[in-house]
Amino acid sequence: MATASGSARPATTFDITLTINGETRKIAVAPWTTLLDLLRERLDLTGTKKGCDHGQCGACTVLVDGMRVNSCLVLAVMKDGAEITTVEGLAGLAHQKGTNTLHPIQEAFVEHDAFQCGYCTPGQLCSSVGLMNEGHAKSRDEIREAMSGNICRCGAYTNIVDAIQDVMQEAGR
Repeated sequence: MATASGSARPATTFDITLTINGETRKIAVAPWTTLLDLLRERLDLTGTKKGCDHGQCGACTVLVDGMRVNSCLVLAVMKDGAEITTVEGLAGLAHQKGTNTLHPIQEAFVEHDAFQCGYCTPGQLCSSVGLMNEGHAKSRDEIREAMSGNICRCGAYTNIVDAIQDVMQEAGR
């Protein structure tokens, strides 16, 4: 539809393609839709939590092309063509490597009791996988620093670091 000046109006939605937890999806989204809102409200992937909605708590952390991202700060249209992994897809990453179980970080969180109320756990898990993918954190202090963007109101930090360190040692990182 043309405006009074004769120029075309911008589309109210954009068609994007995302591979989410191994499944390719074509989705029409409004340009202002965050990746978090797309995942939770349109695709019913509610494991990713909406905490502060300002990128300060890390509850919304997901993996985008293997890197951790606060999904509340990213517009979905900006990730057209990306591979997204949410907490619901972490076990699928382990299955791709030939196992039929939880992702090693999920198993380690259970083993080390690295969660209490569980609200932050999906973001903590995705952030843990992302920091291991990044390969920068080697020591306990570096792990703590790399995970500082993920807040746990219950204070399970020591157990979270133990779980991450355990998985990294098993993987030879």
